[in-house]
Amino acid sequence: MIPKALHEHIDTAFPANVCLVGVALPDGYAQITPRGSTMVYDEQHLALWERGKGSTNAQLRDGTKVTVFFRKPALRESGLLPKGGIARFYGSAKVHRSGAAYDHVWQKLVQPEKDRDPQKAGYAVLVRVERAEDLDGQPLRL
Repeated sequence: MIPKALHEHIDTAFPANVCLVGVALPDGYAQITPRGSTMVYDEQHLALWERGKGSTNAQLRDGTKVTVFFRKPALRESGLLPKGGIARFYGSAKVHRSGAAYDHVWQKLVQPEKDRDPQKAGYAVLVRVERAEDLDGQPLRL
């Protein structure tokens, strides 16, 4: 579901092309927030280190629907993502407060994000990607 050609681009998106993560708030509005910790966990999962204290954090629990918006203009110019250099991923969250997934996400986390959580108080979130689309809503085929 997550094209191999995008793995490195997503993993190195911080700081210039930080992914935006969206969840629905109880009132139905979308809460969109940048997450410099977004990374590829495997071919079917995106991951992030959640250390926030706001409304996105309050909504993340097992089963929460999550949208991840990735934009890297250079990928439009190269032709990899010709529709705006944009990929959108839709999936469901699974929270990991300990264990192998927690450890793996922390280990892979970029240093500036680790530095923002020196007590390691955050937690890992895996997003099982159910759909991956380009800007036109067409499945990513890279």
